[in-house]
Amino acid sequence: MFTTNPRARRAPYPADLAAIMNVAQAQRSRQWLARWPMISRTPTPLYDLPDAAQALGIAGLAVKDESVRSPLGSFKALGAPVALVREVLRRHPALEPAEILTGRHAAALQGLTVISATDGNHGRGLAAAARDAGCACVIVLHAQVDPQREQAIAALGARIVRIAGNYDASVQEAARLAEAHGWQVISDTSYDGYETIPRDVMQGYSTIAAEIVEQTGAAPGAAGAFTHVFLQGGVGGLAAGVSSYLWEWQGVQRPRFIVVEPAQADCLLQSALAGRPARATGSVDSVMAGLACGETSPLAWRFLQEVVDGFMTVEDEAAVVAMRLLARGSARDIPVLAGESGVAGLAGLQVLRQDAARWAQAGLDADARVLFISTEGATAPDLYASLVGESAQAVLRRQADWLPAHATAAAV
Repeated sequence: MFTTNPRARRAPYPADLAAIMNVAQAQRSRQWLARWPMISRTPTPLYDLPDAAQALGIAGLAVKDESVRSPLGSFKALGAPVALVREVLRRHPALEPAEILTGRHAAALQGLTVISATDGNHGRGLAAAARDAGCACVIVLHAQVDPQREQAIAALGARIVRIAGNYDASVQEAARLAEAHGWQVISDTSYDGYETIPRDVMQGYSTIAAEIVEQTGAAPGAAGAFTHVFLQGGVGGLAAGVSSYLWEWQGVQRPRFIVVEPAQADCLLQSALAGRPARATGSVDSVMAGLACGETSPLAWRFLQEVVDGFMTVEDEAAVVAMRLLARGSARDIPVLAGESGVAGLAGLQVLRQDAARWAQAGLDADARVLFISTEGATAPDLYASLVGESAQAVLRRQADWLPAHATAAAV
């Protein structure tokens, strides 16, 4: 399903939103993360995919590969660590921000316990940040979280709490445990009375947009390299973090933003239809585990309701097709290791291509230049292999073989 957003507008970035998230704060977050051993010292790659673009009938297609952001394997290494640093600074304002994740202030933080619900990647990012900062971490997992993702989180020293419900039930359980034990919730979704930390998480995600601006040489207030940016749904945090930065940077010349989510977890599309934060109508059980969220983050919605031009859903099979396409590569397209949630943007683009009316409704044509973000690698390796038909290692070997002869052509 696809729907345009009648509330989207092209205007300078509003002052009320800039008071919540802005370019200056995003740059500060980048500086704080720069000393963390678990984060890449260089921007993640931005690859051109000319063969895929030609097959879609568009002028250009590019992917930002977040699988190499961190050994953690996803973009979530940008959110929870930034939020943890900012929470520590609220408690200990005299500490040096860039040193918090190096463990230098561990003695001051040994009494702090942080907790969060997760589908996998956010919890892994928080567990790693808490371990390196010197505080304790508890992660609440729902029934659908893959065992390999649980093992990866536990290996970082977090205590795991399993529940029988879905993601939204795990969010409620994390809030209950925090209240009962005096722990601090570090969540990427907001709810009544809880917005500051989700804001910090979303601000961390803005690093992706900052790198895109730098990698493409986008000038302030001018049209950039891309006419369209396809973004993952979930609770809305990634989409808000990336789109708000590009909106502030490019102003009325911002690209069109299309948000993609699983058909079973359509909370953002339902929010667009209702004009307010809404719940998903489906089972909230998708192979795109990181996007299997039933409730929109009200804070994220404050941004998305004005900047996203279209909302759409895709079936699980569309994600699997996109995973295989990226893994295979081609003569001119680098093979890319992209997990189930990482391919949502490409899956959405491919689904739209099959419907001429929706394609035109999204403003797509032969001159379109599209960006999507592969937000994760094979964070559940066995599941990845079962869906793609080959191991993550096999894809990475093919990528390594492809790169020497194509390195210049691959980068945007």
